[in-house]
Amino acid sequence: MKYWLMKSEPDECSIDDVLAAPGRITPWSGVRNYQARNFMRDQMKIGDGVLFYHSSCPEPGIAGIAEVASAAYTDKTQFDRKSEYYDAQSTRTEPRWLNVDVQLVKKTRFVPLAELRTHKPVAGMRLLRPGNRLSITPVTEREWKYIAKLV
Repeated sequence: MKYWLMKSEPDECSIDDVLAAPGRITPWSGVRNYQARNFMRDQMKIGDGVLFYHSSCPEPGIAGIAEVASAAYTDKTQFDRKSEYYDAQSTRTEPRWLNVDVQLVKKTRFVPLAELRTHKPVAGMRLLRPGNRLSITPVTEREWKYIAKLV
């Protein structure tokens, strides 16, 4: 089993949106970074743990615990000309972009980024490294267990 931190902008898909979704499942679409795509394609497995993280908002932070609920599959938004995630270079026979489904396990106490920075056991998290902008990052088992106690 692996662990991940997955960022979502709450005005696009918040923890409450996933709570209201059928089966508490949502496609994690719109990823347009090759490294993040490769994590989904090559490493994510059904049942992997996910820290659901609100980003690009006044107070970013961990909002819940989820799990990967599907294998990677073609992200349909890349073909939708009306979508901000449309990719004219991608074709149906050779799609560039993938997504996975994520199922919410529970909404947790909100743990702001500023608070995470004060906890030495997670100081090495990729999220906390200067310049990290990836929407999906691996989380170590040690980091996962520590954060699970915080939430």
